[in-house]
Amino acid sequence: MTIDLGALRRNVRRLVDVAGGAEVWAVVKANGYGHGAADCADAALASGATALCVATVPEALALRAHIPEARLVVLGPAANREIAWAREASLELVVGDEIPEGVRVHVKLDTGMGRWGVGELPAPAREIVGVMTHLATADSDDEFARAQLERFRAATYGLEVTRHVANSAATLRLPESRFDAVRCGVALYGLSPFGGDPADDGLAPVLRWESEVSLCKLLRAGESTGYGRRFVAERDAWVGIVPVGYADGFRRDLSGTEVLVEGERRRVVGAVSMDALAVELEAEVHRGAAVTLVGDGLLVEEHARHAGTINYELTCNVDSSATRARRVVLDS
Repeated sequence: MTIDLGALRRNVRRLVDVAGGAEVWAVVKANGYGHGAADCADAALASGATALCVATVPEALALRAHIPEARLVVLGPAANREIAWAREASLELVVGDEIPEGVRVHVKLDTGMGRWGVGELPAPAREIVGVMTHLATADSDDEFARAQLERFRAATYGLEVTRHVANSAATLRLPESRFDAVRCGVALYGLSPFGGDPADDGLAPVLRWESEVSLCKLLRAGESTGYGRRFVAERDAWVGIVPVGYADGFRRDLSGTEVLVEGERRRVVGAVSMDALAVELEAEVHRGAAVTLVGDGLLVEEHARHAGTINYELTCNVDSSATRARRVVLDS
């Protein structure tokens, strides 16, 4: 796993330009969408982001130990026992109508997402520093997103607190959503919030994922590879066995997608197992032949379309821990 913090820095600067004066808050929850929260947080703050957003109080506490002075906003609900931790660590919490004392809070309005949030703002309190909502369709339905924006604008008119609504998709495509701050996650990592090519929005992928062919095997006609005999050779065929599987985050439903072997596209065949996958080859290759799972123009978005999911579900599930992979961080 190679994490290119130079690409992340350029993505942050791109988002700062697009935000048009609104602050950019970097969303680094879920271990920075699988990219490494601490490294990505450092790079984002150094490149123009002014706050960090996470999902839970424990995520925020881990970052507080790493970056003592950062502004940290917890987007998800906090359990009662966590409020004291948040107060001690100077965290900011997103809340509904119950305002805890001694903690800076952002009140969340539910304008159409149908999850966390309240329908009406509570009475003003000195702890309230922001008001926010969450767009349900900024990547797919502009009309509904704009209806949410109108509800939010009407409900918060005249308030002298920070108003923030836009996610990555809205920041890039809905200028009226930017208000005082934008909360960008997926775009930070050079992933398209629209499922297309990130370059279309001036973004560059941060993650590169590589492995190698550990075994090149000749299957005779009628022989198979992998569990369930999902791939049976119709004629003599070479397959390369790659030591990556769903335990590493390469999902079972990615069978049939393509990877690069020595720079050439090759199809993943058979069932992806816990620790291995097979690729169909045109000819024998040497042991150690380079395999690129993500990179060199092969996008996470392509794998996501094949699996019928979204790009950041795939990156969140990538296991870059030392027991499964070698993680390299560079700054290009």
